[in-house]
Amino acid sequence: MPEITRYDPLSDADWPAEIADMRDGFAGGLNVYRTMAHHPALLRAWADLREHVVNRSALGRDLLEVVILRTGFRLGSAYEWSQHIQRARKYGLTDARILSLRGPVDGMTAEDALLAGAVDELFVNARLAAEISAAIVARFGKEALFDLIATVGFYSTLGFILNSFDTPLDDDIAAELAANPLTE
Repeated sequence: MPEITRYDPLSDADWPAEIADMRDGFAGGLNVYRTMAHHPALLRAWADLREHVVNRSALGRDLLEVVILRTGFRLGSAYEWSQHIQRARKYGLTDARILSLRGPVDGMTAEDALLAGAVDELFVNARLAAEISAAIVARFGKEALFDLIATVGFYSTLGFILNSFDTPLDDDIAAELAANPLTE
């Protein structure tokens, strides 16, 4: 079976002219988006959804990171997992809490277990059971339920791209993790 063509992150010199305005924003800052830049129309369309999922989620910053980390773990995406350790720390997650997101839900706080369990259910059944949906709405609100589902879908797409093309971790994140590895 032939190997899939690799699409390495585009350098500034190879950046497509039709999305030149995006290079100095979010798109030029991370290898995942530099990889997506091989398809300029997709990257441009991605921008509005990214803005909502990353910066306007009803989950709030810390719970959003719980969902993203569990999604990255379930996808087997080393890039997504590693990329979000630093952000999770920034938003107050301890290393022990971050590490718990790779384990069984019974080893997590009730709040994290509810969110991680919902991520797991989406991966296993491609839908949420009524009782999980109701629990999320009761605890976090209706918009958070939609944002959780959208976040899992959004980061699954990124994970598929990252895993398919072996996108390398960004140098600054790799250096940060080397200097400050996860500890319990």
